[in-house]
This record gives sequence, C-alpha cells and structure tokens, in this order.
Amino acid sequence: MIVRPRPGPFDLLFAMRGSIVPLVLPRLLLIALLALALAVADRLHPHGFPEFTAAPFTLLGIALSIFLGFRNNACYDRWWEGRKQWGLLVTETRAFAREGVALLPDPALRSRLLRRLAAFAHLAAAGLRGLDGLEKARPWLPPGEAEALRPLRNRPEAVLRRQAADLAGCLRAGQISDVLYAALAAHLNAMTAVLAGCERIRNTPLPYAYSLLLHRTAWLFCLLMPFGFVGTLGFATPAIAAILAYALFGLDALSDELEEPFGLAANDLPLDALVRVIEIDLLEALGEPAVPPPLVAERFVLR
Repeated sequence: MIVRPRPGPFDLLFAMRGSIVPLVLPRLLLIALLALALAVADRLHPHGFPEFTAAPFTLLGIALSIFLGFRNNACYDRWWEGRKQWGLLVTETRAFAREGVALLPDPALRSRLLRRLAAFAHLAAAGLRGLDGLEKARPWLPPGEAEALRPLRNRPEAVLRRQAADLAGCLRAGQISDVLYAALAAHLNAMTAVLAGCERIRNTPLPYAYSLLLHRTAWLFCLLMPFGFVGTLGFATPAIAAILAYALFGLDALSDELEEPFGLAANDLPLDALVRVIEIDLLEALGEPAVPPPLVAERFVLR
C-alpha cells in the first residue's frame, strides 16, 4: 500500500512512486507514436484523412468512462472489504488475548494459545498471497506442529482446529468453565469467518467477460481516436491522444491492482504490516520484553 504525504503541486506532476504511469507508459507511448505518425502523414498528404464529427467518439468515451468507473468501484469494494476483514481479525485476536490472559489459569497454555494466533496470521497472509509462510509461522508454533502442518492444504484453519482442541482439553479437564470455553470459541469462529471471507475475495474475481469487454473497448477507442481527429488537431493529436489514453488505461490498470487486494503490487493491502500489528499485540498481552517495532513504508510502499 502506498503511504506518502499529501501531494503538492510538484508531486502531482512528477511523482512516479505509487503512480499508475509506469504500468501504462508503454501503452501511452504506442498511442502517442501512432498519433504522431498520422499527424506527419496528414502534413505530407493534406486532407488525406477525413474529418469526422466528434459525436461518435464523445458517446463512446462517455459510455466507456461510466463502465470503467463502475469496474473501479467494484474493485475498490473488494479492496476495502479485504481491509475490513483484516481489521476484524486484529480485533478478534486482541479480544482473545485479553480474555485468555485474564481468565486462563495456566501460563504455559496462555502462551501457547496466543503465540499460535500469530502463526495463524502469518499462514493466512501467506496463503492469500500464494506463498508458503510455514517458516515465518514456525517460531510461533509449539515444537513439531510446523511439520504436522506441512502436508495440509488449509494450514490457517488447521491452526484454529488445534486451538479448539487445546480449549476442549481444558474444558474436559475442568480447567475452564463451559462459559469461558464458549467465549473463546466464539473468537475462533470469528477468525474462521474472516479467513473464509478473504478466501472468497481471492478466489472469486470479477467476471472475465466484463473485464475483457472493457479492455478491448479502451484499446479500440484509443487506437481509433487519432484517425478521427488528426485532420482537425494536426500535431496536437499525440498530446490529446496520450492524455485520453492515460485516463482510460490508468483506470483500467488501477482496477486490475485493486481487484486482487492481497497481492504484492504497490496498491495492495499491507498484510505484512497487519501481521506485525497482531504480533505486537499478542506479545504485549503476554508481557514479553522483546516486542518488534511496527513495519514502516520503504520508498513509500508499506507491505
């Protein structure tokens, strides 16, 4: 996720870090070069291109901008829903830690349960990004549990099952009451719901046909526009075509990034930073002296 100060006039014009320009620059250059070639051809052969009315391009541009805006909103909703799910995960881990530290009688059990939640966060973030994550989770797991998780496909859910098994064992042994068990199990159920919600976002992209239609229409508009206006605009055509292409291709590329909010692109969610927040909360709840600092943005990008 891009984290930088509010942009000033200079940054608005020249800032590249966090901008969509590097992603769409090859397409902008292609459109500008095509428009420049048409402008040169029109200068060498005057009236070689018919002068079209602007109405068809205006109508197509308005329709395309509306559809791109709708897709951008839909993709942002996915990004924001992912952020809300991880905010809920932070809330549930804090609540589990607070109740566990206050009510669980065995210090070793408290430490095992809370540290295992940090492993759950690491495995959940890695799974959503298509990574392994087991080595990052290993220091937070009891001995032997990491290897037991290796062959499993849904490792975060397996961690929650072990949490539930530990609590059930305490309930059967009479160490905790059924009321406390139900309260802590409710937090585990909420974490399961968060994991399922994030998996739903990751595994259900926007309809491919809809995205393909917008990609094609944006390309057709940007390629045809110079042919329609070169007779009128002349050598101003490359600049106008590049500006329009920046708006259309930029919205399209930004939607592509927001559609997959758990990836590693610059505008994706900072899952590593959120996992570090959970680590800090759990270690402070346990009274550990060595607590890592929060992650900070590197070159304006917070991972």
